[in-house]
Amino acid sequence: MTRRVFLPSAALAVAAGNAVAADAAKNAILELRRIQLRNGPDNQRQRNNDFLKQQVAALQRAGAGPTGVFSSNIAPDGPFLLMLASYASLSAMEQVTAKLAADSEYQKALDVYNALPGLNYERMESSLLRAFDGHPSVVPPPNDGKRAARLFELRQYESNNTGTLKRKIKMFNDGEIAVFQRAGGQPVFFGETIVGARQPNLTYMLSYEDLANHDKVWKAFGADPEWQKLRATPGLSDGETVSNITNYLVSPLPFSQIR
Repeated sequence: MTRRVFLPSAALAVAAGNAVAADAAKNAILELRRIQLRNGPDNQRQRNNDFLKQQVAALQRAGAGPTGVFSSNIAPDGPFLLMLASYASLSAMEQVTAKLAADSEYQKALDVYNALPGLNYERMESSLLRAFDGHPSVVPPPNDGKRAARLFELRQYESNNTGTLKRKIKMFNDGEIAVFQRAGGQPVFFGETIVGARQPNLTYMLSYEDLANHDKVWKAFGADPEWQKLRATPGLSDGETVSNITNYLVSPLPFSQIR
């Protein structure tokens, strides 16, 4: 029986050319998986929640980094689930994939999931990202296990070409990430898409206490003097570095390690 593992081997093959650079830089490799759902009698949300809880546990047994699973909250084209998995490098991702294939508990859960009647989802889409130098790994927000789940925002910036994307990434590394932190936002990750749609682009995730805190953070961000100076630098205005912005507000599922 052919079994699915977390990352399709075809994606690994496409990404293999970047392995040396990624491993040398020691920046985390991230997989963002979007699981498109539809409301109906199959109860796709619940059957995916049940399976993903087991998948997150299996990823941790296999040595993956922090893993988050989120449900669409305020976002176009809902409902969907979003899964974020992180790895120390592309080679580490391959090792985790191999361990998943040999994990009998996970494979049994996968077989049960795939054998469910009806449709588990509409389709799945995955992207691979390389974390920025200025934020080289996934950083879950502090959680003592007693607090309410946070609100998370996923933002994707498309650029006109690879040159303008490079400038925008440098802008984040040189100061924009620090502005978010001063404003009270809690960055989870910043990554350049190396395999995926709508390239060239970058994607990042911030967390907030709630929707009111989200608004407060963005107000403080916009008023920050360093940000005002940075965005006024010739070549770094939004119009010169970003051609389109997409953003989602999502909420973590109870078993998400990032919450």
